[in-house]
Amino acid sequence: MTEDKPTNEQNEQRGGAIPQDLIDRINELAHKKKDKGLTEEEQAEQKRLRETYLSLFRENFRSHIEMLQVYDKDGKEVTPEKVKRIQRERGLRDD
Repeated sequence: MTEDKPTNEQNEQRGGAIPQDLIDRINELAHKKKDKGLTEEEQAEQKRLRETYLSLFRENFRSHIEMLQVYDKDGKEVTPEKVKRIQRERGLRDD
């Protein structure tokens, strides 16, 4: 049984902001580097793709964190003030 990779559209529906073709190319270059090595052009491409991936990952992760509200076991909101401030600035909080 083979596992199908998600499409870009499926990633976006799940909230993912990282295109699957970017991940595929990063993996392709990683495998090639391990097997045969990379040309200077491919090394530069790999570096650029990884930087793009990390930038998108951080942006997506930050967005998720900024949407969270945290509650303790007694039901009291304990969301950090920095996150509350960002949520207020974006019109996500009324308090």
